[in-house]
Amino acid sequence: MDAQNVDFTDFVVSTDPPYYDNVPYADLSDFFYVWLRKGLASTYPDLFSTMLVPKQEELVADYKRHGGKDEADSFFLEGMTTVMRHMATQGRPDVPAAIYYAFRQGEVDESGFSVKGWATFLQAIVDAGYSIGATWPVRTELVGNLKKNKNALATSVVRACRPRARDADTISRVEFIRALRRELPAALKEMHRASIAPVDIPQASIGPGIAIFSRYASVIERDDSPMSVKTALQIINEELDQYLSSQEGDFDPETRFAVTWFTQHGYEKGVFGDADNLARARGISVDDVRHAGIVESSAGRVRIYKREELEEGWEPENDRHLTIWECCQYLVRQHQLDGLSHNTAVLLKKFGSDKAEAVKDLAYVLYEISDKRRQDRQEATAYNALVTDWTELTRQAAAIHDTVGDRQIRLDI
Repeated sequence: MDAQNVDFTDFVVSTDPPYYDNVPYADLSDFFYVWLRKGLASTYPDLFSTMLVPKQEELVADYKRHGGKDEADSFFLEGMTTVMRHMATQGRPDVPAAIYYAFRQGEVDESGFSVKGWATFLQAIVDAGYSIGATWPVRTELVGNLKKNKNALATSVVRACRPRARDADTISRVEFIRALRRELPAALKEMHRASIAPVDIPQASIGPGIAIFSRYASVIERDDSPMSVKTALQIINEELDQYLSSQEGDFDPETRFAVTWFTQHGYEKGVFGDADNLARARGISVDDVRHAGIVESSAGRVRIYKREELEEGWEPENDRHLTIWECCQYLVRQHQLDGLSHNTAVLLKKFGSDKAEAVKDLAYVLYEISDKRRQDRQEATAYNALVTDWTELTRQAAAIHDTVGDRQIRLDI
């Protein structure tokens, strides 16, 4: 059926709608339809009344069908808004609608959300009168074999939606940003506590951000025009970046130096004078960072040690200049070697609860720097893998009561 003509009265809605400009399945269906029609036209005359599959009503942005990209975009937005409005007004009000979206890796640009499809889809939901209460990534996809080298689906993103209050207020851009800064940090901290994988944080963070945006009738820009969802997503992403940057203030000064130096240089060498200025701004010296075992400084050049260069047999309890940076890098190395092993859990246990949480926070920060700013997918993957296993790792660590002599670092790096 044409979804725009469906009566959703008393339906509980859980739907994975067509993706914005996905494969035109109606065209693909013709391959099978012509053979089905030969055998079943007399049995199901209404279903097989046409020579080929009807295509014009299919709710995707196919510019070939609609005479151009702008026309296809308008068709998709208007049609999807109509369907969502029927869901919002006719569906059961006591159960949230679960609406899925196939989020692809290639949809993210430097600002965090390229994706005309993603923004257009969210716009349709908001315009339909829905308030988006949560947005969560669901790890449903096996990216391997045929998908391995393709721009494949990264996650399925599910939104929990309820009809927006009829008496919803209108607020200004400034009030929207103020609400984000008031509510988003607490929501992000909760996601970190739940060990949401860093790769999924940008999508998960849309939930509380877009929940604020969509609970109002409108957010008004400085020129009195209504704010678009795409603009709201950009603002939410900026606030996410500020939140991650603010976390650096909770680290020790050597770690804060290392984070900034890593952002600028990665593991490559930089000029000592630049490092000296950076260290002094944090109330320390380059020698302090060197004595902490984080950097090599010689011949007027400074660089951060790679994980494979770190000291063998290192134990946090014997380190007189212990930093969160070291704890994080040694734990990542151990996790890369042994995964969810007893040795990895013992090392985490030795950090203590406070340092362990700081290590996880640093892993989130370093993932964001590696993925977005340095575009180093391999480095980002190492931090993402650690956080993904964090819940099980902490469970194993909690079960360990004696760490003395209970861990041996492998030497076959």
